[in-house]
Amino acid sequence: MSKDMRYYKGKYKVKVLSESKGSWIVEALESFEDDIQGTKTKVKAGERRIVAPNLLFKKEDLPPPIREHVYELKMEKKLKHLIDEEEKKEDKTD
Repeated sequence: MSKDMRYYKGKYKVKVLSESKGSWIVEALESFEDDIQGTKTKVKAGERRIVAPNLLFKKEDLPPPIREHVYELKMEKKLKHLIDEEEKKEDKTD
C-alpha cells in the first residue's frame, strides 16, 4: 500500500491508500465540494473515495483550461472582422 499525498483535480489534498490499474482509493485530507456528472457532493476530511488516477496530481496545480472548439474560434474571428469592416464603412460615410 502506498501512503502518497496527491492533489485531487489539482486542488484538494488526498492521501493515496491503494493503487490499481483502473482506479485508486484515496482519503480526503481536507473538506471540499466535488462535482461528479453535474451533481455536487460534499466530501468531508477523512472520507474515502474511489477515483481515476488521471484526476490525481503530484503538485498543487490547476488542470489546463479547456480549449474552445476550433469552429467557434474561427467564427469569432470572422465576426470581429465583419464588425471592423462595418465600422470602417461608417467612418467613411461620416
